[in-house]
Amino acid sequence: MTINPDQIVLFEWGWFKINSTIFFTWLVIFLLTFGSWLITRKLTSEGELSRWQNLLEVLINGINDQIREVSRQEPGPYLPFVGTLFIFIAISNILAIVPGYVPPTSSLSTTAALAICVFIAVPIFGIAHQGVLNYLRQYLQPTFFMLPFNLIGELSRTLALAVRLYGNMMSGTIIVAILLTITPLIFPVVMQALGLLTGLIQAYIFAILAMVYIASASKAHQEIEKKGEE
Repeated sequence: MTINPDQIVLFEWGWFKINSTIFFTWLVIFLLTFGSWLITRKLTSEGELSRWQNLLEVLINGINDQIREVSRQEPGPYLPFVGTLFIFIAISNILAIVPGYVPPTSSLSTTAALAICVFIAVPIFGIAHQGVLNYLRQYLQPTFFMLPFNLIGELSRTLALAVRLYGNMMSGTIIVAILLTITPLIFPVVMQALGLLTGLIQAYIFAILAMVYIASASKAHQEIEKKGEE
């Protein structure tokens, strides 16, 4: 039984290969792009709103509220990145109910790529918020000797993001695959429903952790300044 979607080759031509991870990642991206265009092409602020626009506004308002609660800042600058992370992971996991579909989030290469995006986004938002020198100064706190440990901390939390999402999604895939071979149909269906719930929770946790890291990078200089004033 092949569990890792990286090992499932769907198309091969010489050195060029498309495995299950790449194919289903492209599929999710296409669905999100087409769905976004379909929902937003007739947005209106007057009259009766469509069900899709209502759903979109509820989703955006919910993400904004979570960003505001976590960061204590206006969500505008962070919404595109954090919202995209959440929606991509959530849709990738929800589509697991489709027969033959393998969630790209059950591949370490996908979760590592998402974690690297967060790793890059943290200094970008931090520098945009407080400047290059002020952002880099936090790595020297409380003393210069903490620099290597602070850098290791940045790398370790990136690794933790990737492994956490990968481990949870892979374990769910393995459990359902085993149950399908040894139990009647009804029990795997229940596990599949629980798997969908777990997938949504994992999307939420990943997005929240990404926002926590970004918010901490943005607030670090403010806390240093307050200590200096005291």
